[in-house]
Amino acid sequence: MTGDKNSILLSDISIEGDLIEKDKIILDAKINGDIKADEVITHQNSNISGNIESKNASIGGLMKGNVNSEKIKIRKTGNIEGVLNQKTLMIEEGAVLKIKTETHK
Repeated sequence: MTGDKNSILLSDISIEGDLIEKDKIILDAKINGDIKADEVITHQNSNISGNIESKNASIGGLMKGNVNSEKIKIRKTGNIEGVLNQKTLMIEEGAVLKIKTETHK
């Protein structure tokens, strides 16, 4: 049986280096490096210094870097500084942003 696989990194984890996941990665950790996955979800305790490349990204924590994704959702707990490149962008009220955004077709 093949199904969606989730990798979960909780708040007590700190990583120096790039992360590559084939399916979905859920982060509540400190990451200093780039992240590449089919779907990336960051929670409010996450602290990302690096770029994200994915099909779907949901950002809910601190992030300094660029996001290149088909769909980007910024949750109200998100605090982002960087460039967003996406087809679809959703921003919840309360998010803190210092961004440039580019929509691609």
